[in-house]
Amino acid sequence: MNVAKPCPTGKTDCKAMINAIKVEEKMQLTTVHNTHNHGLGPPKSHFFRCNREVIETVKMVLDTNDLADIRMNKSFRSLVVGAEGFENLPFFKKDYSNYIDKARHLQLGAGGAGALRDYFCRMQYKNPRFFALMDLDDDERLKNVFWADPSSRATYQDFGDVVRFDTTYLTNRYRMPFASFVGVNHHGQLILLGAWLISSEDTETFT
Repeated sequence: MNVAKPCPTGKTDCKAMINAIKVEEKMQLTTVHNTHNHGLGPPKSHFFRCNREVIETVKMVLDTNDLADIRMNKSFRSLVVGAEGFENLPFFKKDYSNYIDKARHLQLGAGGAGALRDYFCRMQYKNPRFFALMDLDDDERLKNVFWADPSSRATYQDFGDVVRFDTTYLTNRYRMPFASFVGVNHHGQLILLGAWLISSEDTETFT
């Protein structure tokens, strides 16, 4: 009954099941239990995991809202209102957040990720103390990039007592959050200790 936290497929320890094995290119039933310990509601079948789907038209709306920096709760709520109720949506809020997490990656231009990797390889070849880390998602798309040159790493050893972490959101040409690690030297001057391009500003990414 809680609209904010719906649970249309609550567990009742139902034993109904059908099992089958493949025998000589045919499926042979091995277990059949037809008795359910709960009422059946076909109108709610779209809530089952196998039927839940974020369709392409909805993905376009979600991507646009995410680029516009509209909060996930508000974006999902707008979909609920548009569908005239949560029960009319073919997916859960968790499906939405999972899609957004998977869709977020660095929007580099064509060949940008490869060029960046090649550049880091050249820098590490010239000086092994050059450090770079590229974080990929399950589809091998670039999510986050961190790098620190030898000078920054050496400076951190002397002036790493206080570090300022700052993000400049969507101001570069690729509309990607840029983060910098900055310290202060003995002259009171700001010094760059490391740099970062990130796909999203959340706890997991920051960690």
